[in-house]
Amino acid sequence: MYRFFIQPQLDKFNNSLIGYELLMKKKTEQGWRPPHNFSDVPSHTMASVLIATTKLLSLKIGSVSVNINRNQLMDPEVRTAIIEAQRILRPLRLVVELTEDTPDQNWPNSQLVPLIKDFIDYGMDFSLDDCGTGVNQLENIKELVPLASEIKFAIQNFGEKLRDPDIESKVIFWRDFSRKHNLRFILEGIEDDNDDQLADSLEIDLRQGYYYGKPRLLKLEPDDDKF
Repeated sequence: MYRFFIQPQLDKFNNSLIGYELLMKKKTEQGWRPPHNFSDVPSHTMASVLIATTKLLSLKIGSVSVNINRNQLMDPEVRTAIIEAQRILRPLRLVVELTEDTPDQNWPNSQLVPLIKDFIDYGMDFSLDDCGTGVNQLENIKELVPLASEIKFAIQNFGEKLRDPDIESKVIFWRDFSRKHNLRFILEGIEDDNDDQLADSLEIDLRQGYYYGKPRLLKLEPDDDKF
């Protein structure tokens, strides 16, 4: 069984909630866990759970973000569900985050671009998630950047704290890259006071992480939280 959890995204300097990210998890004997590979989630399941979840969201926020990988982007059933989700959510804006997951085949950007443009035409924003990792290395995403409204960098993908000099330099690179291209920059993986304070010093306003709020289950059935 799959369900979405929601995690807040904050504007730290304005002390405001800007949106929620939907994070899909699978119910296991050990509890709710992220899928080992999101391509393992059946397309029909992804589509039906996304639509059912968006019907529950009447949150007074600007946006709701959903993650898809390249395999899912190429799947017509998933794309149809995302478009339906935006219709349900309107006037809230859906942000489609393209993850760094390695796809089953090497989809060229020339095939991805028109599909992303379809989302934008329906009023959605496009986000490049977990930049600098997986297939979302700079060389791979250059052709997608003009379509993007947002770039995200996840500290936890490197297994280090933000205060590590190498990680800090990566954060600064993507922060400056985002500014150069007039994109929102969201820093993910803020876990403690030190991370939060250093993000302050780097003048990064948009943030996400356990320090600000852990993901919480959006129940579709009354017993979703029972094991």
